Amino acid sequence: MLPVGTMEDEEGPEYGKPDFVLLDQLTMEDFMKNLQLRFEKGRIYTYIGEVLVSVNPYQELPLYGPEAIAKYQGRELYERPPHLYAVANAAYKAMKRRSRDTCIVISGESGAGKTEASKHIMQYIAAVTNPSQRAEVERVKDVLLKSTCVLEAFGNARTNRNHNSSRFGKYMDINFDFKGDPVGGHIHSYLLEKLLRGSEDQELQRLHLERNPAMALDSDEKSYQGVMDAMRIIGFSPEEVESAHRILAAILHLGNIEFVEAEENGPQKGGLAVADETLVGYVATLTATPRDLVLRTLLARTVASGGREVIEKSHTVAEASYARDACAKAMYQRLFEWVVDKINGIMEPRGRDPRRDGKDTVIGVLDIYGFEVFPVNRNFEQFCINYCNEKLQQLFIQLILKQEQEEYEREGIAWQTIEYFNNATIVELVEQPRRGILAVLDEACSTAGPITDRIFLQTLDTHHRHHPHYSSRQLCPTDKTMEFGRDFQIKHYAGDVTYSVEGFIDKNRDSLFQDFKRLLYNSMDPTLRAMWPDGQQDITEVTKRPLTAGTLFKNSMVALVENLASKPWLLEEPFYVRCIKPNEDKVAGRLDEAHCRHQVEYLGLLENVRVRRAGFASRQPYPRFLLRYKMTCEYTWPNHLLGSDREAVGALLEQHGLQGDVAFGHSKLFIRSPRTLVTLEQSRARLIPIIVLLLQKAWRGTLARWRCRRLKAIYTIMRWFRRHKVRAHLMELQRRFQAARQPPLYGRDLVWPTPPAVLQPFQDTCRVLFSRWRARQLVKNIPPSDMTQIKAKVAAMGALQGLRQDWGCQRAWARDYLSSDTDNPTASHLFAEKLKALREKDGFGTVLFSSHVRKVNRFRKSRDRALLLTDRHLYKLEPGRQYRVMRAVPLDAVTGLSVTSGRDQLAVLHAQGYDDLVVCLHRSQPPLDNRIGELVGMLAAHCQGEGRTLEVRVSDCIPLSQRGARRLISVEPSPEQLEPDFQCSRNTFTLLWPTH
Repeated sequence: MLPVGTMEDEEGPEYGKPDFVLLDQLTMEDFMKNLQLRFEKGRIYTYIGEVLVSVNPYQELPLYGPEAIAKYQGRELYERPPHLYAVANAAYKAMKRRSRDTCIVISGESGAGKTEASKHIMQYIAAVTNPSQRAEVERVKDVLLKSTCVLEAFGNARTNRNHNSSRFGKYMDINFDFKGDPVGGHIHSYLLEKLLRGSEDQELQRLHLERNPAMALDSDEKSYQGVMDAMRIIGFSPEEVESAHRILAAILHLGNIEFVEAEENGPQKGGLAVADETLVGYVATLTATPRDLVLRTLLARTVASGGREVIEKSHTVAEASYARDACAKAMYQRLFEWVVDKINGIMEPRGRDPRRDGKDTVIGVLDIYGFEVFPVNRNFEQFCINYCNEKLQQLFIQLILKQEQEEYEREGIAWQTIEYFNNATIVELVEQPRRGILAVLDEACSTAGPITDRIFLQTLDTHHRHHPHYSSRQLCPTDKTMEFGRDFQIKHYAGDVTYSVEGFIDKNRDSLFQDFKRLLYNSMDPTLRAMWPDGQQDITEVTKRPLTAGTLFKNSMVALVENLASKPWLLEEPFYVRCIKPNEDKVAGRLDEAHCRHQVEYLGLLENVRVRRAGFASRQPYPRFLLRYKMTCEYTWPNHLLGSDREAVGALLEQHGLQGDVAFGHSKLFIRSPRTLVTLEQSRARLIPIIVLLLQKAWRGTLARWRCRRLKAIYTIMRWFRRHKVRAHLMELQRRFQAARQPPLYGRDLVWPTPPAVLQPFQDTCRVLFSRWRARQLVKNIPPSDMTQIKAKVAAMGALQGLRQDWGCQRAWARDYLSSDTDNPTASHLFAEKLKALREKDGFGTVLFSSHVRKVNRFRKSRDRALLLTDRHLYKLEPGRQYRVMRAVPLDAVTGLSVTSGRDQLAVLHAQGYDDLVVCLHRSQPPLDNRIGELVGMLAAHCQGEGRTLEVRVSDCIPLSQRGARRLISVEPSPEQLEPDFQCSRNTFTLLWPTH
């Protein structure tokens, strides 16, 4: 894990000063000593105020990755040791806090590590945004990171100073929404040179190409695969990638084509010819154009004369070579621009509406060419690179030194003037109208006649012989580093550079003939065709002279500088990374003091330190300062009542005890030490949660009141609606039950309407009450003599619980069937006498039930008996002996009764302390009359009257107990059986029930 302490914990004295502003003595020797010490200790980053100085280590260091990102995320610039992540975090926070655009400018010479610095900044920004992993944000992040890989593959090359030198400038805008999540981006490119002469091995290695027409684009398989994966992730289709491969291969083969003079007696009868026409076929195949047309375009060009007449003019060897090179460079330039446009189209914010989504903010990252001094090949491209650096150095001088001093004077702040080198005179030497080097070069290109590079040099000598930063061998004959008629020298801010004028005029001209444009516009490859829209122009059309390469490059540089200088935030809160190359050999761990001293001088780092030591680290307008920090002071929160914003700022700083570290300008507050800002930010950070809670409380209260009013309205509507539903339901009930009082049905067939949910309990209660009322209406018309029978039937219904369907409910219950002449015609008088004797003896009041039965005992013998049930006893009688009492069981000892679910008349009476009595009611009139329900009902009703419960079981297999023996009894239908009877086995009884 990386340490998480403060900068004081991690930057001890042994590592030198983490900020050059803190040096005890400000001399070049002290500056270089501190730079060397930190480099040797692995501290490649050092501050100059908010400017970060970065020394290229030429090796992998454990300074990057998720743990390092977490260490710097959300921290202030001076809370952690100097790092690229700290600058990226500061730019991101400044953008997010104030919803204003920011920019990070990365500068330094070739090989100083500018491109790597921009990649680390992009990785940090991508890592700290949006933890919710939304698909659109992740898509933009992937494109931002992968675009660097693709642009390097097409725009970087190997030079003698840098193995991965950027041959293009890049200014990338990253768009963010109001939450700080990336939603898109845009790339501005400044492609300088194409470096594509296929006959030279060095250029082939720069592009990792082979001479095989079926070549791979990268000899390193891993690097090549990384570029292909990046293009796929960005959104290039397989067809577009294949087209790019073919175009690159065509450029290579085009560069390999050589021209020779044809023999007089040869097939072409003199004139110009191609040395190896196989290469022409390769180019035609790869560009999807006709071979004969490619050959004709290489050897001649068409010219429109008066009267719209078109003639064909053959090239010389030199003219054909220039045309070939111009075509190769133009093809590569348009391929690169197509790649950039493709990436921009994918990165454009999708579906963004400022009125809905809020205004987007931007972080710009500028990574431009490095200053170059080559021992050889000091040509037009190198001249443009160094002009670009002069232009940017002029901007840095204006922003960091000149405008800062001017602002102090404008605001009335005491200031010690610092002398600094202003390179405006060098920029003027290059781009001055009519007399500047580029203006003279354009004039030479446009002049008719034999204008040579030597004549161009003589014109420069004439115009600038007295210029302090211009020299040539003609003007300084003793300087033998230059050759007569070839070289001139410019004293750049980064050092003296000698340029050879050879090829200046040819490279500045647009020598791409219209024939090549028409050839490629008519290609069958849609990707290549789309790159050449100007090829559809007819050869007879009159066109303006195209701008020269130098003018186009100058215009792009002027636009870039104006774009940067137009940003007010760049003046108030700039973010710079100044990259230093430690040695010329790109060796890890070695710092060449003389080489680095030279870079420190021309980068103006010492002057930068002087300005920071003498000046102020930050400045803010009074209203903006108050808007951010007013909550930290009781006199300014929520709004101050002082005379002006300046007085309010003074009161705020005085409360914090920081008034000694600031100066008050006319419209701005100037803060000397960054630690003052850190103190204010920390105080603000402590109060923000409290303010947020107060705002949340107020807002939640507002929302709660809105919700309460809404709920009140909802409940009022619901209450009235429920009243309506209740009233409507009650009126419907009244309508339906108007005839409920009419006998004899008393509303039996009425259908209850479906009630509202709120009335469901009410209706359930009403239905119970209605049922009771209807029962009362029916019962009150029943004679008192029938009430006992009615109660018994109700008791039977409740006891059987619907488990026995047929139990004799529909017939009249006579109860005492042994006294009936119908059921007992021969012995009813005998039973009557016996009943009288038992009443006198036992004193019972009522006969509950009596009937003839067939019983079975524990000895498995069945006999005819009589059953008498009174309100005092249960009697088993013997009919054959004048109804002699064989067994009398107190009725309160009877605890239960078991019956079956069928129509049989089996009953098992259970009594506590007595054997279970198993009987089958029979000898009834009509035969097999269903009287089980009557027995159950009379016994159950009597028990209910006494306040005790009778357990009634309904089962087709009834368990019973006789003298401790457990048996089962069931019913079996028997068609042959005339009368019911029992069939016995050891442990089971079976009632054979007649079914005829």
